[in-house]
Amino acid sequence: MRRSITGSLLLIIAVSYLLQITTVGYEDRLLLNRFYVENGEYYRLFTVALLHGGLWHLAFNLLALYALGTPLENYFGKGRYLLILFVSLICGSTLSVLLNPAYVYSIGASGMIFGLFGALALVGEKAGVEWRSILIIVGLNFAIGFVLGGVDWRGHLGGLIGGALITLTLNRSK
Repeated sequence: MRRSITGSLLLIIAVSYLLQITTVGYEDRLLLNRFYVENGEYYRLFTVALLHGGLWHLAFNLLALYALGTPLENYFGKGRYLLILFVSLICGSTLSVLLNPAYVYSIGASGMIFGLFGALALVGEKAGVEWRSILIIVGLNFAIGFVLGGVDWRGHLGGLIGGALITLTLNRSK
């Protein structure tokens, strides 16, 4: 039986977190910051999703990836689902780099996760998910980010927009 994209990604992110907390310098080489990207370290637009700011951050993102990703992967298939993940991650990372001050560092898969929210807001019922609940969860997440601070809402917004736009494109051709 072939492993799902979602299952593989859950494993990769979990193993990366173990490396992050046990390997000196691991986080510094992968986190996202405008300075690094402007100096040609474009890989950080991707590797940011491998890092997390603690067990709660990791647990929430893994749970969200599983809950949101599974129905989308089943609905779109592996190739299109992977494209949604990729576009969401790139859009989230890019907006983070463009709009955050130069001294801000970003970590986490949340931009990619918010892309899944954007995708499910558009095709949720077709994929077996109630879209209104998705919109409520997105709203609560943005509100929590503004209240608590330290949350890269720009990355979340970029991922949400990227996920929605690529889903519109993919859904037309489905």
